[in-house]
Amino acid sequence: MTGYLEILLVVICFVFLCRFGYNNGLPWNWPLFGMLPMVLLNFNRLQKRFTEILELSNGTFLFKGPLFVNMDMIITSNPANVHHIMSKNFTNYPKGSQSKEIFDILGHSLFNQDLGMWREQRKLAHAFFNDQRFHQFTPKINQHTLEKGLVPVLDHASKHGTVVDLQDLLQRLMFDATCMLATGYDPGSLRIGLPDVPFSKAMDDATEAILFRHILPERFWKLQRWLGVWKEKKMSKAMETLDHIAENYISMKRRELSTGAKTKEDEEGFNALRCCLTEDDIFGSAMNTNKATRDCILGLIFAGRDTASSVLAWFFRLVMKNPLVETKIREELKANLPINEAEKFGLFNGETLNKLVYLHATLCETLRLFPPVPFQRRVAIQPDILPSGHRVDPKTTKVVLSSYAMGRTKSIWGNDSLEFKPERWVLEKDLDTILDAAATKSVT
Repeated sequence: MTGYLEILLVVICFVFLCRFGYNNGLPWNWPLFGMLPMVLLNFNRLQKRFTEILELSNGTFLFKGPLFVNMDMIITSNPANVHHIMSKNFTNYPKGSQSKEIFDILGHSLFNQDLGMWREQRKLAHAFFNDQRFHQFTPKINQHTLEKGLVPVLDHASKHGTVVDLQDLLQRLMFDATCMLATGYDPGSLRIGLPDVPFSKAMDDATEAILFRHILPERFWKLQRWLGVWKEKKMSKAMETLDHIAENYISMKRRELSTGAKTKEDEEGFNALRCCLTEDDIFGSAMNTNKATRDCILGLIFAGRDTASSVLAWFFRLVMKNPLVETKIREELKANLPINEAEKFGLFNGETLNKLVYLHATLCETLRLFPPVPFQRRVAIQPDILPSGHRVDPKTTKVVLSSYAMGRTKSIWGNDSLEFKPERWVLEKDLDTILDAAATKSVT
């Protein structure tokens, strides 16, 4: 009998929350719990729910967290607010110490720095990405990962009629590519049989723990870390694995440098690990320590793996659901890419890729609807008033910039903001040129 009463009580509470948990479409601010019940009820569609709330709130909304846990947040997708925070008054809005704790696995890499240190490391990153050798090596990485990884795996799956998880394949693809760029070594995660790679598994566990750190009150996940349970237990093991693997990479590279030995990648390419250890003009002498080098290469791999693979996964899904877009991409590819065997790797040439205007527009439209970083957190140093009129108190309120909601706002993109339309990124004359070229190519 007691069991039935408990079930009935749960059902009544759930119905009560669903019925009275909203205030004209906005979340209800409950005593003690604030608006946390809304988060729990919409956990599987949280970004969409906040987009709906921001649409009803003219782009800015004050989220009230549970009492005594300091989770009040101003969530905004208002372009004027975003410009104010990220440009006009940028120095007043660092990531803050809490962000560094959430992303502690990245150490002192660029993504964990603020203000002066952020500017210094940003200059170093620019020097690396603008180096001529980077632009020469990137096409070789693309060619290598396709020839040795993606194409053989897809061919094998096609011949044996097996189903593959495209998102997993793309994540493995980008992991191998960014690891080569960061360290000069290919971890080989994208191979026939899809081998388990401890490095990649550790990154997955760390990413999952970071997500929960954003959602849970700080005291809760810190208590879990102290007790060594749940997601924080996975995070601890992931950090040990990543530290160990990074140390191995650094040791191998130091041995190669000390003996004068060179890997094939070193002879033909360019990687961040070698630059950290040998080229002070790019990364500075401070990068010569193992800790700084570890933070640099892990930050680069984290930044490249999940972001790029997420965009590619959504790109293929959206194109698959829009046959007309797929047709236009195919026509553009036929009109601009080499078609014979001798020229097949010409598609990695930057000059050739620049001709793929519609493909570029499709990627931009994918990024608009599904940005790989859907939100950013900022903490004010001094009290401030946003262009929307909202007051920011650095002691009690954090600021969250929602790029996910911003990409779907009707006031910015029009009433068709939820539609997948690459044409919005292409001038009409350019689109006509693409289609004319494709038609001419098909005739000849």
